[in-house]
Amino acid sequence: MENSVLATVDGREIRQSDVIAFMQSLGQRGSQFNNPLGLQQLLEEIIAQELLYSEALEQKFENEEDFLIAFNQIKKSLLIQYAVNKLMNSVSVTDEEVKEFFESNREMFSQPKTVSASHILISSEEEANKILDEINNNALDFAEAARKYSSCPSKEKGGALGEFSQGQMVPEFEKAAFSMKAGEISKPVKTQFGYHIIKVDKVNEAKSRNFEEVKEEVKNQCLLYKQKQAYLKKQEELKEKYPVVINF
Repeated sequence: MENSVLATVDGREIRQSDVIAFMQSLGQRGSQFNNPLGLQQLLEEIIAQELLYSEALEQKFENEEDFLIAFNQIKKSLLIQYAVNKLMNSVSVTDEEVKEFFESNREMFSQPKTVSASHILISSEEEANKILDEINNNALDFAEAARKYSSCPSKEKGGALGEFSQGQMVPEFEKAAFSMKAGEISKPVKTQFGYHIIKVDKVNEAKSRNFEEVKEEVKNQCLLYKQKQAYLKKQEELKEKYPVVINF
């Protein structure tokens, strides 16, 4: 791929790769510059920065006390991060360790129970009971009632909330939903948002998964565990090597 020189500032080349790297450094915001005009704007900004760099060198800003303080702070931060990365990259796991970690932590890799549910959110219990009567008397089906009465944006999908596991909903809602069977409709359930009529569409019971299904996940978790242990061990070693005084 061609990486031509787009500009030269004080003898320093600015290449296509520099502009692309600058755009990528902007994250999602950088996508707005991914066009000829945007790339030209980025090039002009790089030129402006290079001009400031030339002046900073000429004025010998690197010798000023404030710069040296800031430089040393950045240097310290980079060195710490580099040391951490070096330690983490020194840790690896064997296939035997991964399998052993799985056997010792099977529950961590089991598939939790999930529920697919719909709901109708109403401000008062009295109104919720009236709507529930309409549903139970077949005056409206649940989805129609949700579209007609619910104050939740899910009304546009007939009240459907999709699939969720424990810990994703407010406690009162979750307690009711996970105690119900598929097809069952609850009495009004009060939460901080109002009163919910809940319909459980599907229940997926918790199930264990075999090693091959979760091998990569297990490997990652095992590696994280070993890295944490290595970090803690390193801390203890360094405390023995360097004096630490805590005044707290």
